[in-house]
Amino acid sequence: MTRRSRTALPPAPTFGEPVPQPEAPQVLDFLARRRSASAMTLGGPGPSSEEIETLIRLASRVPDHGKLSPWRFVVLAGEHKAAFADRLEALARTRGDDRAVGKLGKLRTPPACIAVISRPREADIREWEQVLSAGAVCTTLLYAASAMGFGANWITDWYAYDAEACAVLGLSAAEKVAGFILIGEAGEPPRERERPLPEALVSTWTA
Repeated sequence: MTRRSRTALPPAPTFGEPVPQPEAPQVLDFLARRRSASAMTLGGPGPSSEEIETLIRLASRVPDHGKLSPWRFVVLAGEHKAAFADRLEALARTRGDDRAVGKLGKLRTPPACIAVISRPREADIREWEQVLSAGAVCTTLLYAASAMGFGANWITDWYAYDAEACAVLGLSAAEKVAGFILIGEAGEPPRERERPLPEALVSTWTA
């Protein structure tokens, strides 16, 4: 798959324009076999700046009750991602936490990362719905990167929850990391994992 095919998308519709929703069996085929790639298998080349812009454009189309955009993006790539990981490593070492240092491998290995930041707004829309929208952004980024032909993985880990680490990323006290979406070329096809049986999770409500 070439770079050109990865970014050949229709133009974004204009406000108020009818947006037909045709059947898309290829999307169903994709979802039936979708699988996250191991972060440690993701190598270069990563997505270009144009491809990252496309991914963010697609992810910003998620359901968003109240049109609040209760999320934002922090792009980490190249030497800047390495510098962020170095700052986190220094933080962990000041605490003597070798385990936390070891967990940074998933962040260091892939060439690109898009951090999705949840930022609930003061509004009539419940905060829970706004947080769910941020989760939908993570899912869409993951799926879109895979559909482009990249390997992708959604992680959090300790630096998503640590106050000092979040400060390094530039978060305010009211913001939280919804996920780090790691993107690169998958060094090997991901293997299928165990899946839940739908019938064990579904009930039908009756009056």
